[in-house]
This record gives sequence, C-alpha cells and structure tokens, in this order.
Amino acid sequence: MESNATLESPSAGKFAAPYPGAKEMPQWTTGELIKPPPFTWKNWFAMLGPGLVMGGAAIGGGEWLVGPKVTAVYGGALLWLATLSVLGQVIYNIEISRYTLYTGEPIFSGKFRTLPGPRFWLVAYLLFDFGSVFPYLAANAATPVATLIKGGVVPRPEEVASDFWLMKGLAYVIFLGALVPLLFGGKIYHSLRVVMTFKLVVVFGFLLLLAAFFSTPDTWIEIGTGFLKFGSVPVQVAADIPRVRGGNIDNIFVALAEGRGFPRIDFTLIGSIAALAAIAGSGGLSNTPVSNYTRDQGWGMGHHVGAIPSAIGGTNLALSHVGCVFAVDGESLPRWRKWYRHVMRDQLVVWLPACFIGLALPSMLSVQFLPYGTETGDWTAAVMTAGGVRDAVTAASGAGLGNFCWFMTIFCGFLVLAPTVSTSVDGIIRRWVDVFWTSSGRMRKMDTKAIKGVYVRVLVGFSIFGLVMLSLNPGKLIVYATMCFNIALGFSCWHTIVINSTLLPRELRPGWFVRIALSLSGVFFLLLGSLSVYQQAGPAVLAIILSAVAIALFLLISLARRTAAGK
Repeated sequence: MESNATLESPSAGKFAAPYPGAKEMPQWTTGELIKPPPFTWKNWFAMLGPGLVMGGAAIGGGEWLVGPKVTAVYGGALLWLATLSVLGQVIYNIEISRYTLYTGEPIFSGKFRTLPGPRFWLVAYLLFDFGSVFPYLAANAATPVATLIKGGVVPRPEEVASDFWLMKGLAYVIFLGALVPLLFGGKIYHSLRVVMTFKLVVVFGFLLLLAAFFSTPDTWIEIGTGFLKFGSVPVQVAADIPRVRGGNIDNIFVALAEGRGFPRIDFTLIGSIAALAAIAGSGGLSNTPVSNYTRDQGWGMGHHVGAIPSAIGGTNLALSHVGCVFAVDGESLPRWRKWYRHVMRDQLVVWLPACFIGLALPSMLSVQFLPYGTETGDWTAAVMTAGGVRDAVTAASGAGLGNFCWFMTIFCGFLVLAPTVSTSVDGIIRRWVDVFWTSSGRMRKMDTKAIKGVYVRVLVGFSIFGLVMLSLNPGKLIVYATMCFNIALGFSCWHTIVINSTLLPRELRPGWFVRIALSLSGVFFLLLGSLSVYQQAGPAVLAIILSAVAIALFLLISLARRTAAGK
C-alpha cells in the first residue's frame, strides 16, 4: 500500500483535533483512517515496507566490520549481546511506527511535541545524534575496491603513501556515489528499496552458498548457540597461555553458581563489543527512519500526509507540514489494529530475520575461514576473510572457484558497506528535515512541495561535511560514530514510552508488557553505551553524558502528565 502521488486534503470536521504537548508545535489536522489492504500470499511483496529497506541496511558496518572482528577473537560466545540488541530494537521500531500510524508524523516530530518543547529537544538530540554524522562506512568500503584495483593485494595505507591516497580518493568517490540514489526515483524511499533489494539478494545469496557447501556444522553450532549464551563475557588470561577456542570466555551466571566469584572481565575490545551491539540491526537513532518510511509508504494516517520527493522525478509529490489524526470509534479502531498488525508483520517477518541472518553469515566467515584469535587493523576489516575463503574453497573445489569466491567476498564487502551509506545519510537528513518542516514557523509558511528543495540543500551541506570527515582514520571513525549510539538509543526508548503513553488516545497506547520491555531495552543500551564511553573517553566524559541523560529523563518523567493534558 503506497501513498498517492499528490498530497490529499484530509477530510476535516469530523471531530476536534487534539492539541497535545508543546504549544510551539502546530495542531494536528483530522481525517479518516483508511482501510488496510488485505494481506495475501499473492500480494506479499507489494506489502513489504520499511522492514525491507531497514533489513537491507541491517547487514552493514556492525555486521561486516565489527561482527567478524569480535567473533574472530572470541568465537560466537558474545553474540548474545546482539540478540538483546536486536530484540530491543524490533520493539522500538514497532512502537515508533505506532505513533506514525496515528498521526502521520515521524517519531522525531513526536519527540519535539513533548514538554519542555522543541528548543530543548533540538539541543538534546543534536548531541545524541552526533555520532551518526561520521561516514565510517564509506571509509571502510574503499578497502575492497582498492584490493581489486591492486590485483588482490590488500592496501597498506599506514606504510605506503600511494595506498593511503588511493584509499582516500576511493572513499570520497564512494561517499559521493552513494548519494546518487537519493536524487532519483520519485520518492527517495522507492530508490532505497530497489537498492536494498539488490543488496540482500546478492549478499545473502553468496553467503548462503558458502554456508551450505564450505562451512562445517561446528561453525553453525557455535554461532547459533552464541546468540543464546547470555552472560558470557571476555576474561583476562595469562599472556603465555596458548589461545584456544573458548579459553578467553567465561559465563557470569556459571561462575557465580560455582562459587568462583565474578569473572575478571577483559575490557581490551570493549569498544568493538559495544559497537557490535550498537550497530546490530540499525543502532543509535538510525532506527528512527522506520517511522519516516512508514509515513512515506502511506500506511495508516501517512496516507493523508505525503512523502519526501527526490530531486529528479518527484514533481507531483508534496509533504504536509503537520500530522493528521483520526477519531477513535467503532469503525476506526478495528482498522487501527489491522494496521498495527501489519507493522508488526513487516518488522517480525522481514527486519528481525534479516538482522540475525545478516550477523550470522559474516560471523560464519570469520569463525570458519580465519585462524582463531585473528586480530585486524583499522584498514583491513572489510577484506579480512577473503583470503581464508579462497584457500578453503580452492582446497575443496579448485583454484577457479576459489578465485571466484575470493572476488565475491570482496565484492560483498563493498556491497554491504557502500549502499548502507545511502540509507545512513538519508536517515540523518530525513529525521532533521522532517522535524524542522513541522516545528519551524518559517518553514511552515513554505509550499508543501518545497520540501524537495529543503532536502537537497541539506544533502549538499552534509556532503561537504562528510568529505571533510573522511580525512580521519576509518578505524577511529567507527569508534567515534558508535561510542554514543547505545546511549542515544537507550534514551530514545524511554522517550518513546512517554510519547505513546501521553500523546496518543488511551485506546491506542501500548500495554504494560510493551512499556516494560522498552524500559528494559533502554537500560540495556545505556549500560553498554556507558561501558564504551568509559573505555574510549574516560570517566569525566561519561559523567557529563550521564548527567545530561539524567536531566533529560527527569524532565520526561516530571512533565509527562502535563504533556498529556496539553498544558
């Protein structure tokens, strides 16, 4: 189900539009909640929505760069952190779409509607979202391309000046090239769906081929059970003890039950481990575009609001400055429940499996094809497994197939990273353009079709910033980008509970199970984020960040009732 090509005028006058939250935000309009399309096996592909785009982005930097880096050292024992992360994120994705189904607004607009108002949340979320602006994916995507250009020789930019400049030049080209899909296709959302469909088919197809014919059952047992080994942690071992699989892992619950006390956790790779959990799925505020795509797909009240058009081919598209809500009655409530189930189906059937498969398959590469304990440099993570794949396939099936699999492994590394730049950039721009489109009095005076020009101008500005940031080391970029991802997502989980429990009618609000699950998800992400910041930036920076989170959380709790009353 997709929204109409032109912006429809909602049928107003059925009931008085509510005016919840901060008065600086405009009042909602009113309209009728359209019937959801019937779901059948014949139209299932047409019914795919945000889960497909976000599922394609789910196998990205964390899965391809950080996942194998962690599993190469610790095996699959720490993948349980990714399990908790993905489960927390899928609940979060469904809940931010709950708000969009009722209002036609993305979740960021809902955040700005809560007290103390848009000015406060502007500052807060600019700080939370800071890590997203670092283009670490483009920097790492240069490695596979450079390897192919050099005839299979992995570049050594730290030692060879020509390799350094080759890598930098390729990073710039990849970054700019990844922005092209954001300029074509009518709806930007349509272009991203095409790109991500191609990526999923090629990458998953090749990795499943390797998994089926060139991996062992032991590898899949280790990875599969790793997703369920809750409480396993890396521990300190003596330097003279040989590395064996599982020798540097202990389980907190087992150690306490056996009376051995709390394990001595090894924090050497805590930054990478936290980054794995941060980016497993989407991570940080990168999940928030799910609600934007729900609107652009025309689901629920997004049918009345419109979509962001691309610069080329989107002449008939417009985007309303304000959301549109419906009266909850005997006719609309059953429709609402069907729409909500539709969102759940999209997330649980498409996005959730894509996250686990997208993490399991790259982890299979490192567990199966790399010597246990392998460590990688900042520039080589994107191609670290290609040599091991070639050697294993050559030994089993000959040099021809081995060389082909080597090429495909490198190509998949590029295909995993480069297209994800498109969704990452679009997500950053989209959430801020959308919220200013609604919250700024000056922008609300603009024509609804002017959203195209606003998006393109912000895209140009972000491009310039990204080119400057690409001068940094790619290994450092991913640390900077993910250091606060978990803290941002943790707080956003709590903020979403407040939004859906105060701005929505009582009949549409989440139940206690969802609220508790989302609250615990927030605690989980905040703890991981705190460990990462402490290890990377020190206790002083962590204290400042947690103080800011505590202040914002206090305001959320103390002002929630006032937000619900519209005071």
